[in-house]
Amino acid sequence: MQALSLICFHCHQQVTEIGRYQTRILDEMQPMCCPGCQAVAEAIVANGLEDYYRFRTEPAEKADSMPDDLLEKLRLFDQPELQEEFVIHQGKTNQVQLSLDGISCAACAWLIEKKLARLAGIKQIAVNVSARRAIVSWYPQQVALSEIINAIEKIGYHAQPFHPQQQEENFKNTDRAYLKRIGLAGLMTMQVMMIAIALYFGLFGNLDEDIREFMHWISLGLSIPVVFYSGAVFYQGAWRALRSGGVNMDVPVSIAIWVLFIASAKATVLARGEVFFESVCMFIFLLLISRFLEHRARHKAAQISANMSKYIPVTATLVEQGNTRDILAKLLKTDQTVLVKPGETIPVDGQVLDGHSHVDESMLTGEFEPVTKTPGSEVYGGALNQSGTLTIRVLRPLKEAMVNQILRLQDEALLNKPAIAQLADRISSYFVLAVLLISALTFWFWHAQGNANAFWIMASVLVATCPCALGLATPSALTSAMARLNRQGVLLKRADLLEALCEIDTLAFDKTGTLTEGKFSLQQTINLSAHSDEMLLRLAAALESYSEHPLAKAFAPYAGTLAENVQVMPGFGLIGWIDGQEYRIGSQHLMSHPVPDSLSACNVLLADRNGILAGFVLTDQIRPDAAAMLKQLNHYQHCIISGDNQQNVSKIGQALQIDRLYSQCKPEQKLKKMQELQHQGQHVLMMGDGINDAPVLAAAQVSVAVGGATELAKNAADVILIKPSLTLLPVLFNMAKRSRAKIKQNMAWALGYNLLVLPLAVCGYLTPWLGVVGMSLSSIIVVANSVRLLKADS
Repeated sequence: MQALSLICFHCHQQVTEIGRYQTRILDEMQPMCCPGCQAVAEAIVANGLEDYYRFRTEPAEKADSMPDDLLEKLRLFDQPELQEEFVIHQGKTNQVQLSLDGISCAACAWLIEKKLARLAGIKQIAVNVSARRAIVSWYPQQVALSEIINAIEKIGYHAQPFHPQQQEENFKNTDRAYLKRIGLAGLMTMQVMMIAIALYFGLFGNLDEDIREFMHWISLGLSIPVVFYSGAVFYQGAWRALRSGGVNMDVPVSIAIWVLFIASAKATVLARGEVFFESVCMFIFLLLISRFLEHRARHKAAQISANMSKYIPVTATLVEQGNTRDILAKLLKTDQTVLVKPGETIPVDGQVLDGHSHVDESMLTGEFEPVTKTPGSEVYGGALNQSGTLTIRVLRPLKEAMVNQILRLQDEALLNKPAIAQLADRISSYFVLAVLLISALTFWFWHAQGNANAFWIMASVLVATCPCALGLATPSALTSAMARLNRQGVLLKRADLLEALCEIDTLAFDKTGTLTEGKFSLQQTINLSAHSDEMLLRLAAALESYSEHPLAKAFAPYAGTLAENVQVMPGFGLIGWIDGQEYRIGSQHLMSHPVPDSLSACNVLLADRNGILAGFVLTDQIRPDAAAMLKQLNHYQHCIISGDNQQNVSKIGQALQIDRLYSQCKPEQKLKKMQELQHQGQHVLMMGDGINDAPVLAAAQVSVAVGGATELAKNAADVILIKPSLTLLPVLFNMAKRSRAKIKQNMAWALGYNLLVLPLAVCGYLTPWLGVVGMSLSSIIVVANSVRLLKADS
């Protein structure tokens, strides 16, 4: 054995890195030349096939391996400078978010999690199939990031640190690949179908047998690119599932394709028997369209949320020894000092050292009214500085800023979301195993009886009971429902959400921007002067025209009078001169006279030198369609989870007759409240619009972002209302119920048909040709039933 130490035990090629790749075979450690051969050898051993090496007569072919340059590129991810971009340090462990390419179902996620869990140094691995991402926590002293990515590459998937732009590019590449496969399959299917129909119905007249065989050879040639290229996506998924010891929907699909194709090719070569090339091509074409529609829904959702990174600050003004210079925000370190001018985005979480200003934190808190910042106040990266200049001491680097914490909180909530099992996948997994067993027993029985048609009887069983209709039952209904919802202004990121909606029993709403319009308007004027209301409003509008405060916009319709020498008092209001008179507008703290009790409900006061003239009540308007939406969904439990104060939340709750109210909730408190509801056994749909809603949206069983929501809220949500109408929520629930009914009808038909034809095929009464016709009709019936969802009342 020593002489063999320099050659690979699997393929007998030269080993260049002795001792790096090894596998225990036949109770001895054997050298391998590359990770590809090592992976294949480990799979052979794991499946109890070691005798292959004992009895083989020649070495195996060299397994595919990653190029050396790719391995070197992966090692770049271990550099601390590069890891600063995307790795979060959590004490003794590190955490990274990876984009995954090539995953298609829950079995793929299971395989990745299972393989990485065996890797020494991995603390936790969680894969999100719909987002095609994984969050990995590991101990850097035991395993390197490059080894983690390498382990994923070795099992057939591609991983890299998550980046929004790169994720979008991956979607586009997949989109183009689907279009190529569908285009080829559609073109060839039309040609094969024309030949098959003409032969079946005698449209060519009485053909000689040689001409008929020639037509079969043409069909074979046209089918080969469809089977080998267009259908390859199914075989790759099936191979990964089988290699991991599981079965997914790609397995029965792949078996059906190859049984039909091989039987047809055999009949063509031997010039006897039936051919089923048109069924093979049609099956591949229909399934590709279904998967492409689901992929495009995810792609469109990704495009909508592609701008979420705009909330992450890019540059900052660093103050060093009295001088300033611009640097990247991500390079800022704790205790450094930065300068933030009016109109600029605050680069990191910090503490104000000097300056007074109004800061718009709506992208974090969801509340429209700015917050006054003075020395000692804490500010957050991503918030907008509206008025004064601030000098800030850095408390945390950018990657640990609140905006990034919310992003990570959202992703972790997504990974902890309960998985919705696909009923069709579970049934087909067991069904295909049963069919394979019955087919094998059928062949053995008829072959033992000396029946020359034993193979064709077995083929009839496989063809007639092929789970084509079962495979189309769920996706055809879901994609039809999604297409209908898209036309109505509702975008779903995942098709399985329609099933989850049927389990919802509680509706939770954010207040500002969701149940309300998110902008202030004048509700009441309390006049204490001799002036008319119109005159007071013109005075107020003249002063407020110099303010950037959101409350000031409520007075814009009354503008007309000009003010002079206006002073902005951050956190208090404005002082200015109009027609030679001094006026003040703002909070009670700006007033130089006592505020009467009659104005206690007013949030803006107007005064001159002689006293207070008037008070104004400004409120956020309830959306006009909110009450109608709640009335249509009155059989669900309702609650409000808001970051606004108790008084405002109570006012909205009373107006909309909602009793369960949770106010003054920060993002983490909203998430905790959601989890409490779920622990009580409630299935919750959450509707929101702000960045502060992102974690709770991700944690809900189903989440909805209203029209006009922030990009981050849209990214976290499962459903996006493209049109700004709350009445689309009842439409969504109605479609969910209709689609579930269609799925049940489709599966009942598909299973009923298979159970009906199975005994006929086993007994030899059903020819392969009739099996193909029955299978095709079964699939057409399922698709036709699903397409009815595109109609309004079907």
